[in-house]
Amino acid sequence: MIETPQSFVTRQECDKVTYQNGFRRPHGETKGWQRYSSTTAQGSIWLARHTSGPWLLALDHAGVIAEIGIEASDAAGPGLARFRFASLAQLYDVMPRVYELAASLPDAPLQEFLHLTETLPRTTEAERLVAQRVGQNIFRERLLQYWQGRCPLTGIADKPLLRASHIKPWRDCENDAERLDVHNGLLLSALWDAVFDGGLVTFGDDGTPVFSENLSEQARARLHYDRPVDLTEKHRVFLEWHRTKIFDAKAPDC
Repeated sequence: MIETPQSFVTRQECDKVTYQNGFRRPHGETKGWQRYSSTTAQGSIWLARHTSGPWLLALDHAGVIAEIGIEASDAAGPGLARFRFASLAQLYDVMPRVYELAASLPDAPLQEFLHLTETLPRTTEAERLVAQRVGQNIFRERLLQYWQGRCPLTGIADKPLLRASHIKPWRDCENDAERLDVHNGLLLSALWDAVFDGGLVTFGDDGTPVFSENLSEQARARLHYDRPVDLTEKHRVFLEWHRTKIFDAKAPDC
């Protein structure tokens, strides 16, 4: 049974966990569920506590629910899905990822780009390049959030060594939505970015690197990785384009 209304201690803990993880706009309590939102992430979240102890989190962001990587509970409540945590510590563990996904999915980067560039002229090439730089900076920041600040292949977390690698390049995208979709990007370390951008490596649907025959054995030996890239179906769609238009197209003359 949900604690209704929330006790002072429960409300304080809800406020703390949300404030520390980007959801700093409270919207009040309904039937024991406190609702919060963010100015920098999409969707709402709700927190509640069961009278027997467990904490409950409800989400209304379909993208976050699909990629959060934890199983939803059968608890009734607001949002599209609810999740149960045996302890407050477990709730704290998952909240950073909730915010990272909510801040990058599905079109949060696009909305930020449109807001920042709505008054920028784009008549000349120089003006279009200014807007492009704004978009690429947003794309990088959102990829850092989505991939949790690490190259998914190597685990490298040094920001100067990380590149926001478009799968389908900016110039080839049909619109700004494609350009700023985090599923159209991988956060790769500099060496991996160079070979990926150059069409000397791509990735299979299972996230395993596929090397071009034009890449030397010595170079392949230097391209260490710890694990395949954890891909979603949306990543795979962009990677199919990369395999056909960049990897296969460039391989014969590299």
